[in-house]
Amino acid sequence: MGTRSRAERDAITIEIGYALASALFAAGVVFGAIAGCGYALELPHPLRRVLLLLGGGSALVVFVWRTVHVLWRFPYGSDRRPRQPSQPGRTSPDS
Repeated sequence: MGTRSRAERDAITIEIGYALASALFAAGVVFGAIAGCGYALELPHPLRRVLLLLGGGSALVVFVWRTVHVLWRFPYGSDRRPRQPSQPGRTSPDS
């Protein structure tokens, strides 16, 4: 395993922060949409509790899925550099 440059470490740190922040936001929206219905519609307490549990479980799944999705797509290491278009707006030479 080779050493990483300062720029690569900073990029990884920023990407992890973005993954966690966006996952937290998405999970909060899902939790609010599901659990908030119990309070907005003035449902009975047992049903409100079920919606809270469903909202919490759904938020956890969304949080994990979003974090993994963002970090899985992040190009890291010397062999996985981001792909740049060779000539934007032009056809490739072998076409």
